[in-house]
Amino acid sequence: MNKKIFSEKCNLSSYTTIKVGGVAEYFAEPRNLNEFSYLIKWANLNKLRCQVIGAGSNLLINNIFIKGIVICTKKMKLLKIEPYSGIVEAEAGVMLPVLSNSLAKNGLRGGEWAVGIPGTLGGAIYMNAGAYNLSLAKNLISVKVINNKTHKIFEIEKKDINFEYRFSSFQRNDLIIISARLRFEPNGNLEQIIKTTKNNLKLKTETQPYYQPSFGSVFKNPKNNYAAKLIDDLGLKGFQIGGAEISTMHSNFIINNSSASSKDIYELITVIQQKVLQNRGIYLQPEVRMIGFDYPN
Repeated sequence: MNKKIFSEKCNLSSYTTIKVGGVAEYFAEPRNLNEFSYLIKWANLNKLRCQVIGAGSNLLINNIFIKGIVICTKKMKLLKIEPYSGIVEAEAGVMLPVLSNSLAKNGLRGGEWAVGIPGTLGGAIYMNAGAYNLSLAKNLISVKVINNKTHKIFEIEKKDINFEYRFSSFQRNDLIIISARLRFEPNGNLEQIIKTTKNNLKLKTETQPYYQPSFGSVFKNPKNNYAAKLIDDLGLKGFQIGGAEISTMHSNFIINNSSASSKDIYELITVIQQKVLQNRGIYLQPEVRMIGFDYPN
């Protein structure tokens, strides 16, 4: 195994935006498709569980020993933009704010909403992440994937991917996202697009605990309702378990007050679910993915 792309017993807390996490048996940050493919084959050959993460912005990792290999895509960040056609090719590790700002500078419309989301392109497609009722699924042409079982690399067209609210078929299959082709609207008003992008970021930083360790939104919005409102109506803003706190700025955010353990955060998620269920009869589904917990992902 190439030691340059590979480490053992790696602490994952610095690879999540909420700054908690256990120790991975093996950890790697591939820089290109060859390294990525090699790691997948190596994991299968050694019968190791392989888990892929991006920016770790929607991820709770239990503070335990995580068996197998964890692959982080953040070093796979090639981004090609054709300003005239609006065609974009981006690797899985491209950060959404980078994508959003690059689109704006090239006069491409349609990515302004993504500027305040601290996730990667791969994670955003996998989760069908979005804001303002928009998501990357709208702009997607195709996704390049590697099959975790057969190691075959191929393109999958948008029409063959099932997207629903905070769901994509990648959550249920053995395909790992490597890169994507997207199309955005060319020849936009450059000043206006840049202004909208900046305003979107300003709105995020004014209404969400943007600069504190968090996941982003913890729960999916139930049908015809908002998770934040349900939590807010129960007076739970500021409620804490250990170092985990429901943000006083936005109640669908849990922040780490420097000392939170994964157990604190997990318990706080559970308490919120119980209180909303007891008082409103609504079960809040986590948007957050979990590793190392007995929780159905």
